[in-house]
Amino acid sequence: MSLEIRVPQLPESVADATLVAWRKQTGEAVSRDESLADLETDKVVLEVPAPANGVLRELKVQAGATVKSGELLAVFEEGAVASAAASAASAKPERAAPKAGPAARRVIEESELGPTAIAGAAAGGRITKSGAVQAAAAQVSGQSPSRVQPAAATQPAAPAAPAASTRPAASAQPATTSAPGAGVTAPARAGLVDRRVPMTRLRARIAERLVLAQSTQALLTTFNEVDLGATQELRARYKESFEKKHSAKLGLMSFFVKAVIEALKRFPVVNASVENNDILYHDYFDIGVAVSSERGLLVPVLRDVDAMSFADIEKGIARFAARARDGSITLEDLTGGTFSVTNGGTFGSLMSTPIVNAPQSAILGMHKIQERPMVVNGQIAIRPMMYLALTYDHRIIDGREAVQFLVTVKDSLEDPARVLLGV
Repeated sequence: MSLEIRVPQLPESVADATLVAWRKQTGEAVSRDESLADLETDKVVLEVPAPANGVLRELKVQAGATVKSGELLAVFEEGAVASAAASAASAKPERAAPKAGPAARRVIEESELGPTAIAGAAAGGRITKSGAVQAAAAQVSGQSPSRVQPAAATQPAAPAAPAASTRPAASAQPATTSAPGAGVTAPARAGLVDRRVPMTRLRARIAERLVLAQSTQALLTTFNEVDLGATQELRARYKESFEKKHSAKLGLMSFFVKAVIEALKRFPVVNASVENNDILYHDYFDIGVAVSSERGLLVPVLRDVDAMSFADIEKGIARFAARARDGSITLEDLTGGTFSVTNGGTFGSLMSTPIVNAPQSAILGMHKIQERPMVVNGQIAIRPMMYLALTYDHRIIDGREAVQFLVTVKDSLEDPARVLLGV
């Protein structure tokens, strides 16, 4: 029986998707739920699964095409047997390792990595996008794959680097190239390579939203610093028993999220957004927590956080981080949000000015915890300090509210009992 393979229904906020690659070819046998193709949207990479055991008979759309919800992708024959040619082709070793995610597979195919390079890109039995990128770069430069050290999965991804040919060696009369926008020429240098790589849809979407926020909001950042000694002591005291009871690690993020909720309740305009000439107040607390993935920064949303326990928050964040790493995060996870928290301290940032995730009106930036000499009760003491940054839309949030919001977060973290007692 012939079945039609169509683009899954995309949310209203996503207009279309790009067919990144076909995982199976015509005439090839496919098992039920096996991935047929990868679709990349502005936010996530979606896999198109096989509806049953059978054979992919005809491809209606080629890789690289832009498709919309419900568009016909291929014709699938349920229960059919693979052709001899397809069976022979499928018996050959695949270029990509079985545990390579969609983003990594795309780099492998674009760069035409060989089996040895792919093996060098694997980290802990899994090929990450950053590992594939480094293997591709090594292949271009002629390095041995053994010299390529795959990056950790949690590190920010470098852009995909397809193979590029080197320039011919310079002759006695050096060639010249036009300098962009200059109208003059500059001598080409032998052995150097320029690589032009299109932005992924996610990176292009991130760029679009950041520019939109900068151009449509009156952004201002206020800073403060917090002594995390009391929070660290409380966390150290109950860390083991917390993990034993809840099967979740007690991190600092749950303390920050709880402190943010307390501050948002006192200053509801920080939780609001601008809609035309109105201020839209949100009487609920959906907090976006920025997580790093191989494809870029994602901001999944914890919903109704005011009703969540510390354990619920920690489990939710851990679940989002795992989904971001393996590429299984959903559009629903990324939709909505009334306020966001980002932790640049994970990568060593001491201070920064985060950009608001529009249409939200504010974002809290956490940073690196650093021991510094501080005056405490007239005495100099070494304390674990962190700079906090609140970027906010000055159109609806005044400086007084922004500063008092940040002070409330600071007070809750320096005396965690305030959060528990609601004072």
